[in-house]
Amino acid sequence: MAGEIPDLVAEVRTGTGKGAARQARREGYVPGIVYGGGQDPVAINVKYYALLKKLKAGRFLSTLFNLKVEGQEDVRVICRGVQRDIVKDLPTHLDLMRLKRTSRINLFIHVTFENHDKAPGLKKGGTLVIVRPEVELEVTAGDIPDHITVDLSGREIGDVIHIGDIDLPKGATPTIKRNFVIANLAAPSGLRSADGDEGESEDGAEE
Repeated sequence: MAGEIPDLVAEVRTGTGKGAARQARREGYVPGIVYGGGQDPVAINVKYYALLKKLKAGRFLSTLFNLKVEGQEDVRVICRGVQRDIVKDLPTHLDLMRLKRTSRINLFIHVTFENHDKAPGLKKGGTLVIVRPEVELEVTAGDIPDHITVDLSGREIGDVIHIGDIDLPKGATPTIKRNFVIANLAAPSGLRSADGDEGESEDGAEE
C-alpha cells in the first residue's frame, strides 16, 4: 500500500433490521456496520458502485481505509467481512472494524528500489526483475510505512534479493515466515537470446 490511505465514504443508515437494509439496497447502497474501537456500533450505507469498484481493485480485506461519514470524525477501519448474493456474487453487506493506533494488522506495502546507478550488474546491461512489487507485512495501525526500500548498491548479475536482505521499518514483520524472493538481477536480454539461438542451431544441425 503506497501513498495516502484511501477514503471510504459512507452515510449513517437510519433504521435497523432487514427492512432498512433492503431499502438501502433499493436506493443503490450496500448496508454495513462499523464496530470496535471502544465505541458503539454504527449502521452505515456505502454507495454500491463505489464499493464494487474497490472490491474489483483487489485486496479489499487487507486494505486500511479512512472512513469518512458526514458529521463524524474520520476513523481508520479495515473490512472484516463482505456478504455477497449467492447467485450474483455481488456485495449485499459489509462489516468494518475501527482500529486503534496500537492495533496490529496485515497490509500490502509497496517496494521501492534505489541506487540503480550503483549496481554493477545493471551497468553491465543486466535487468532488474521485480518478483514482488508489494509485500504483505504485519504493521501497527498508527505507524504504517509508506513503502520499504531495496538498496541495489553493489548488486551483480545473478544476485537474488530476499526479504531477509531488507531493513524493514521498526515493528513491521513479514506475514510469510520463509525468506522469499523480492527481485533478482537477470543477464542482459541479448546474452539470453544468443544462448537460445545457439540451442536452436544445435537442434537444427541434428536434424
